[in-house]
Parts: sequence; structure tokens; C-alpha cells
Amino acid sequence: MSDIHSLMEACYEQGASDLHVSVGRPPVLRRHGHLVEIEGRASLTGADVDAMVAEITPERNQRELEELGSTDYGLAFGEKCRFRVSVLTQKGSRGIVMRQIPQKLLSFEQIGLPEAVQNLLNLHRGLILVTGPTGSGKSTTLATMIDWINQQRDVHIITIEDPIEYYHTHRKSQVTQREVGVDTPTFAEAMRRALRQDPDVILLGEMRDLETTSAAISAAETGHLVFGTLHTTGAARTVDRIIDQYPTEQQDQIRAQLAMSLVAVISQILIPSADGHGRVAGFEVMISNPAIENHIRKTETYKIPSVIQTSRRQGMQLLDDSLLELYRSGRIRREEALERSFDAAALSAKMGGGA
Repeated sequence: MSDIHSLMEACYEQGASDLHVSVGRPPVLRRHGHLVEIEGRASLTGADVDAMVAEITPERNQRELEELGSTDYGLAFGEKCRFRVSVLTQKGSRGIVMRQIPQKLLSFEQIGLPEAVQNLLNLHRGLILVTGPTGSGKSTTLATMIDWINQQRDVHIITIEDPIEYYHTHRKSQVTQREVGVDTPTFAEAMRRALRQDPDVILLGEMRDLETTSAAISAAETGHLVFGTLHTTGAARTVDRIIDQYPTEQQDQIRAQLAMSLVAVISQILIPSADGHGRVAGFEVMISNPAIENHIRKTETYKIPSVIQTSRRQGMQLLDDSLLELYRSGRIRREEALERSFDAAALSAKMGGGA
């Protein structure tokens, strides 16, 4: 087994989320949110890292690395798992960061997703956004949703990703998976073509520019169920981020479109578990209703949290309420919950005791 493959094996065996390879330090794993050096490994030289890069990086990506100083791609590690690989240049040397993507798809119960979210997957049109910071488990949540649709509905699912993370086999659905940079040049181009490929469900790995966002909203309006991601936390901030992408003169129009097409925003974060083993997901869930549609249309997104607060019977929940529930059940520590809350003082009061 080559050196890079033995490091991938260590990442897999130890259940690490990430592997960091850089010059001047032993290889490092991220386990349960903490960075730890792999025991018994010497510091790596430039030649060590260059050899690892050359071994695992496809020719197309090696050219991109030379031209741009970095490149990203997906890599299978046998039947065990896949990695999302980012090769970079820093201080004139190469470095590698690898995010482990488990092959095993999780269930709604294992992730901790509220049941109301599962009900959304039977819809035939609309935009569902899964949001959160990098490394918050968005890809895992989306993969679980797509897998559920794949098993329950006879539809054509198109995924557009950079890179493809979870591989889906055809079950009840037909699944087409396209990788940006390999199967298609850009998200926007793939999105434009997708509408001519008889889709029912479209998963858009990233809404990173105005053209892609507009195409996603249009597809949701015209009778497709569209899933997308954004690096935002909270439903109100997500709506604002989408609208802020547009020039001022177009914002009223996009508010009207978004009010009609947005079905739900599921915002998530990962918190270290109280026992120190693994991490637990906290969720904010907004499901569109007439009040929320009205607030989006009228530039009143700041009122969305109060609608979520009063609509728990519809399956909605605020992130702070999710954190409170996780704390009360003993799954996360008090300080971890307060650190990630929107309103630490109010959450602390509900927990009992001072902040």
C-alpha cells in the first residue's frame, strides 16, 4: 500500500472527517471536530507530498493545478468510501486536504431530520434549500433526501455536483449524475441543459452565481422539484443572500418569484457531542406558508423567525429550539449550544441559570 493510500486507510479506520497533508508536519486527521497528528508519522517533505499528489491526481486536474495553483476532484477509495480532494499550493509547496464521504447513506432518523422534511419529498415542484457552513453535513442530508426519493418515487433525478460525492444507483427512479469539470463545464450550463433532459427532480450542488440561481428558481417555478445549497445559517439570512445576488432594479421581481417557488429552507450545523464521540446535527426548518410568502414579498425577512416560532405544528423549528432540545436530552453541552445560538441570552434563560 502506497503512503497516500495508507493515510486514506487511517482516515477511514479512525472515522475521521478530513485528512490534511502538508510539508513540515506529520499528516493530520480531523476527528470529532479536532485536529490530531497521526501517531508514528514523521514530518513530510516537499518530495513526499509531490509524490502523493502525482499518484492520486488525474491528469486534467494536474494541469489545472499547474495553471491555477489548486484543483478539486472526487476520488474513490475502493469500496470503502469516497474522498472530496482539494490539492493546493502554499508557500511554494503542495498540500492536500481530503474530506471523507461515507459510502453508507444515512436514514432520516440517523441524521435527526424532523419528519416534516420527509413529507416535502413527495412534492412535484418548488425549491428546497439546505444551508449551513462548510462541513455542516449538507451533502449528507441531500444524499439522504435523494436516496429516499430514489426508493419511493418513479421520477428522473438529475444531480449536478462538483465533485460527485455520493453515488446513487437506479432504484425506483432513474438517476443521472453530472460532475462539473468532467461531464459539463459549469453549473449554469448543466442547469440549462437539464431542463431538456426530462427531469422531475434536480439537485444543484451549489448556487454559486446569479445565472445558476436564476435557473434554479425558474426550474422550480415551471414544475420541477429543485434542491440547492448555500453557505448561510438561518432561513431569513438565506432568503436575503439570494436576493442580494441580484441588481437592485431586479430585486422586487425576484422576491415575488422566490415567494412563490421557495418551499423550504433547512439550515443545519454540527455540534460536538457531549460524550466527546462524534458530532450531532442541529436544524432550523422553515416551510413556506402564506405568512412567510408575504414577508419575502414585502422585504420583511426579519419577521420570518417569529413565524417559524409560532408554526411548530407545521413542522417548523428555530435553530435555538433545536439546540435547546439537544441540550435537554444530554446530547450536547451547554456552552456548545450557547456558542452557536442566534440569541444566547434567551437560550440561556430557557436552559435555566446565567449565560
